[in-house]
Amino acid sequence: MHNMRWWDAAVIGMALITGGILAIDPPYGMAEYGAWAAIGVFVVLYFAFARRVMRRPRAPHDLILAALLAVVLGVGLSFEPFLSFLQAIVYPMVWVASANLRRAIIGNVMVGAGVFAGYFAWTNFENPLLAGGVATLSVAFSLSLGLWITRIEQAGEERGRLLAELESMQDELAAMHRDAGVTSERERLAREIHDTLAQSLTGLVLLAQRASREIEPTDAATQTIALIEQTAREALGEARALVAANAAVPVESGLAVALVRLGERFARETGVHVETRVDSVRLDRDLEVVLLRCTQEALANVRKHAHATSARVDVIARDGEVELTVEDDGVGPAGADEESGFGVSGMRERLALVGGRLSLEPGAATGTVLRATVPVREREVDA
Repeated sequence: MHNMRWWDAAVIGMALITGGILAIDPPYGMAEYGAWAAIGVFVVLYFAFARRVMRRPRAPHDLILAALLAVVLGVGLSFEPFLSFLQAIVYPMVWVASANLRRAIIGNVMVGAGVFAGYFAWTNFENPLLAGGVATLSVAFSLSLGLWITRIEQAGEERGRLLAELESMQDELAAMHRDAGVTSERERLAREIHDTLAQSLTGLVLLAQRASREIEPTDAATQTIALIEQTAREALGEARALVAANAAVPVESGLAVALVRLGERFARETGVHVETRVDSVRLDRDLEVVLLRCTQEALANVRKHAHATSARVDVIARDGEVELTVEDDGVGPAGADEESGFGVSGMRERLALVGGRLSLEPGAATGTVLRATVPVREREVDA
């Protein structure tokens, strides 16, 4: 939408200038009235019709406007040739009102035909060369200037588009760097826990087992040692859950492969059978990472709370969304609440960053069903 106040001022100013010249040196007889009428009709045409077309260019109104302007200009020139000054604003109006470049050129030619007819009539139809020369020069100048300005405008739009793409790529790159930093820190923490805390707890369990064998079963310390062993085993399970939730699982080969690897690793570590099924959909990397991390944390909940023997991981794409479902046959959702160490609050926050949502439901018979849904931003959908 163009700023029409400048056009209003330009049209009124042009009408006042031509009217002033006409008042100072009016033509003889009917030519004076014809020239005044042409100026008046031009102003009325602008405010009644041209203004609306210029605000929202669309076919076929642009060519209708060009034809009307050509008629008004041609009639005015047939009475008084100095009204050719109106070309200075008529041609730009045609360019602005045109829906595309081809229609702008057609509109310019139509106005040029009006100029030719006006001059030819002013010479009493006796000098077509003069009329043709004036019309040709006016159309050529208008086309040259208009095409030059159009190229400048197109170049500016292209630069703006490229700048927007560059800024978008920079934002994506910054987000990828942040994600990479967070992932690297999580993996470093998992390695540290595995190499220090988990090993120390494993040693503590072994020492408790050795102590229980070296003392008499009736000794009062037996219960204390058994309690130490149980506490150490629970702490070791917590450490291993932390390692599993933060360990690296590559997603370069796709979300499906990463989830299968995650399920196989979880089954080896816990003895819980994991079945994985993933629809063949390739998502943006950030969505893949979100779904992968949610699966890790959901399986960590299964390890800690569910006491399950089997679990199922499904990723289904439908209705513009991707839904992750982690279902187990354990004791139910009572232990997996917001206050648990591996609760759903972290998953909800992670999903909220990508416009997703999370829900916990009881299973059909036993266990828990966790559903994480994210909007699709697909790179590629396989047949």
